[in-house]
Amino acid sequence: MQQLRRPGSLRPLRLLATATAAGLVLSACSPVVDVAPAKDAANAACAPMMVALPDSLGDAKLRKTNSQATAAWGDPSLVVLRCGVNVPGPTTDRCVSVNGVDWVMKEGSPVWTLTTFGRDPATEILMDPNKISSATVLAELSASASKIKASRNCVGQADLQNLPTGQ
Repeated sequence: MQQLRRPGSLRPLRLLATATAAGLVLSACSPVVDVAPAKDAANAACAPMMVALPDSLGDAKLRKTNSQATAAWGDPSLVVLRCGVNVPGPTTDRCVSVNGVDWVMKEGSPVWTLTTFGRDPATEILMDPNKISSATVLAELSASASKIKASRNCVGQADLQNLPTGQ
């Protein structure tokens, strides 16, 4: 006995096949970014931050990475983020506060390293300031980074001058 098919009954299958093929083609255009995970990438405190990351930084779109607690934006990657890096201790490196999040800045050539200060686990951003503004990156990532609670803040020269003396 031959089964009768209604007209259009194959249409949903064709649409699914087309969508799957299109997805494979599009993902082939933007390969997964190879990012080494941080030592403490499996720390559960990274999860709330990772799900709060923006879909873009300026014109750079979020891309898939191959490691836990990592992210990258741009093609080629303009910004790479890793959660679970070593927490910075006291430092004389420049520290900036953006939207309530303190960042330690190490200016390299050409890549800068920006690391959250006073948050455990710490988050690291690698970026080239000649290709994307550090102000844009920090402004757009601070809300996500604030999902990891701060326990300390950066202090500046003015703060040190106001400390009580050991009298």
